[in-house]
Amino acid sequence: MATTRTLAILPPLLAALVCGCASTADRLVGPAAPPAPATYARLADALDAHLRRDVLARWYPACVDPGGGFYQALARDWTRRPDENRFLVYQARQTWVAAQAAMYDPSLREAYTWYALHGLDYLDKVMSDRQCGGLFFLLDPTSRVSDQLGGGKHAYGLSFAIYAGAAVYEATKEPRALALAMETFRWLDSHAHDARSGGYFEAMARDGTPILAPPRPGAVDGIGTPLGYKSMNTHIHLLEALSALYRVQPDPQVRERLEELLGLVRDRIQVEPGALNYYFTPDWRAVPMHDSFGHDIETAYLLVEAAEALGRPDDAETWRVARRIVDHALEWGWDAKRGGFYYSGQAFAPAFERYKSWWTQAEGLNVLLVMHERYGGETDAYWRAFLAQWRFIWDHQVDHTCGGWYNQVTEDGRLDGSADKATQWKAAYHNVRALMNVVRRLRRLAGESDDDASL
Repeated sequence: MATTRTLAILPPLLAALVCGCASTADRLVGPAAPPAPATYARLADALDAHLRRDVLARWYPACVDPGGGFYQALARDWTRRPDENRFLVYQARQTWVAAQAAMYDPSLREAYTWYALHGLDYLDKVMSDRQCGGLFFLLDPTSRVSDQLGGGKHAYGLSFAIYAGAAVYEATKEPRALALAMETFRWLDSHAHDARSGGYFEAMARDGTPILAPPRPGAVDGIGTPLGYKSMNTHIHLLEALSALYRVQPDPQVRERLEELLGLVRDRIQVEPGALNYYFTPDWRAVPMHDSFGHDIETAYLLVEAAEALGRPDDAETWRVARRIVDHALEWGWDAKRGGFYYSGQAFAPAFERYKSWWTQAEGLNVLLVMHERYGGETDAYWRAFLAQWRFIWDHQVDHTCGGWYNQVTEDGRLDGSADKATQWKAAYHNVRALMNVVRRLRRLAGESDDDASL
């Protein structure tokens, strides 16, 4: 097992490895000598130690509410602040993380299985709507439905309930977890699937009726989408959720919707030169909006993950599109001087929101190594970008005093805003997934393990 001493080698190791960042010119140059297996192995040990000590061990049990679910407001030092609400997305994400940790290593299984089942209980017994079906998008801080919050449902939140249920079932084989995931899928599909144009209506009343006409001009739903429109954000996470569900329950209806979502995300939401449109009319006409680099690179990973779940891990068109998305983000959203991805920009212009968010950096770390594993024989650009990405995270995004990652830093790495570790939108999901995936992939590249052949 990696030790604390392993972390001490990380800065000098990265300094020795990072010799520049990817650029357009880099991608036109032939491959350099591949990294030695020992290089991959040493990085895997260091990132594994960071994941265990600075991330998982900080979040759990600090976030665990003995009364049910997970605390959503934690200060920089992991002490509790008052929760403003109970948010389905956060509760499901923390449940998913616990289930993944239970599967990550036998030494973590007992503790994190308990946390995963604790989260499942809250989703199943508290956030589930026994009267109308589905799960509430928001509850009040005492876990009750309130008139102010309206008891509404949202496809984005339901996607994470499906995702969490599938993960808990995979980790524990608890039947309630699979039942939650499948019942949530069926409820969502029966109420919100758009049979005419494909995809899903997003905001719903408590009884599942889609909200297609805004009550006033400019009204938005719980994730900021103009009411009545469809969003890239919801549909990439539905793709993610149904990929996970289909792996544990190869149901024909789940497969049909997963195939539909893969086509929509890859061939309608994604457009040349490798950017994602953000908002759409119900019949999938794009509405002009900015380009979110974090969602772009996350989607590149989710596309190839979905193709693998469908039994097509080498699907040429999916890999072509995924690589195009990553190359576009490196072209317009990458900080070639310091490493790291900026937050947002446009398809053919430099980034205009140049701060760096923890979740964007995590998704970049993950997908850059995916690209290196696939295309490292052609170019070393993705490998060098991966090293620069991790160097930026280690130097600036990681809180070396209290553990965890900062939410947001400036482009040159200074803390930007609050240092709180948890908010309703800042859970452990992005960086835990990235670190687990990267450690497993580095070990495969080192020739150490072939146990997990998944993305």
